[in-house]
Amino acid sequence: MKRAPHEITQLLKDWGGGDQTALTKLMPLVYEELHKLAHQHMRREKPGHMLQTSALINEAYLRLVDQPQIAWENRSHFFGIAARVMRRILVDEARKRDSAKRGQGTIQVSLSQAMNASQEQAANVIALDDALKMLEEIDSRQSEIVELRFFGGLSIEETADVLKVSPGTVMRDWTFARAWLRSQMSTD
Repeated sequence: MKRAPHEITQLLKDWGGGDQTALTKLMPLVYEELHKLAHQHMRREKPGHMLQTSALINEAYLRLVDQPQIAWENRSHFFGIAARVMRRILVDEARKRDSAKRGQGTIQVSLSQAMNASQEQAANVIALDDALKMLEEIDSRQSEIVELRFFGGLSIEETADVLKVSPGTVMRDWTFARAWLRSQMSTD
């Protein structure tokens, strides 16, 4: 049963205000969308990734409920934060794999190709994260737009709502940021 966005927003505000029963009511309502968001992230990963969609959702859930009291604005704000948390989890996992590749940990695999693919994937995730950090220094709003659109799966309108700018501004920044990131990623 799909709930109205205003119902989710009210539960988010109640939870942000300290009402733990609101969290209990909220999670079943947003789980399906969190699953879709996690699935989008995992679909971009290469085969052999250590995390599964359900593990990404569970880890994101634990990090979200562990946040200090956030003043949730609305449903889009929540999913924007959830996207950021999932991105951080995937980058942390990639950095662990990259660290293991350099001998700071041990990975045992039966197929050398699986390890090579995993290490290559880790490098791509880390390179994207590094490029986003560079973009954030140049234009933090564009970086945030990429995070909300690419990682959060938010529409132009939802992103505009979260950032409190016009949809036209989001579209211009989104177009520029994608081109800039493509350029950065191809020169590395």
